[in-house]
Amino acid sequence: MKVGILAVQGDYEAHAAVLARLGVEYILVRTPADVAGVDALILPGGESTTQLKFLTEEGLEKAIRDLAARGGALFGTCAGTILLAREVKNPAQPSLGLADLVVTRNAYGRQVASEVTTGPCKWKDRPLEMVFIRAPIIEQVGRDVEVLAECAGQPVLVRQGRVLAATFHPELTSDTTVHEYFLKMATDKSQATWEPEQTETAR
Repeated sequence: MKVGILAVQGDYEAHAAVLARLGVEYILVRTPADVAGVDALILPGGESTTQLKFLTEEGLEKAIRDLAARGGALFGTCAGTILLAREVKNPAQPSLGLADLVVTRNAYGRQVASEVTTGPCKWKDRPLEMVFIRAPIIEQVGRDVEVLAECAGQPVLVRQGRVLAATFHPELTSDTTVHEYFLKMATDKSQATWEPEQTETAR
């Protein structure tokens, strides 16, 4: 399995360091041809509007949709979660719409709030360390979205089929379990890709 990391802007190098520690083959993705050569893709934190502009102009938006359509796994962190969402608010902006989520971008005013905290996680006995940097908030999830971790009563790590999304930065901690979960998810072909037109209105 080859994992791609979207490397147009943001903290993609931190994700690369985690995959290197885990001994996973990866490439830095900057072109549609790069996307065509991977089985899974990480969309890192950064500035979502800048990333979306680049994806649109360089043809990467279609390439990522094609990856999802052929069963590739996707993992978005912070800005990556904004890109994956079905709807983005405050302010509204286009997105890839590959996860049945409603996300608020500027949930903390002008996105100046950052913190390191912990929260419960479904697959760990101990709390999961979470680094939030000007984080978005997941306001709504569709009925087929599984909440894997919460913080202050709100979902911060969710999964829908072959899409994983986190509002925090697991790549900035020493805990590699979120990336390990994604890698296991990426090799599990039993999970179908979400089809927007088949999904009921998010709750």
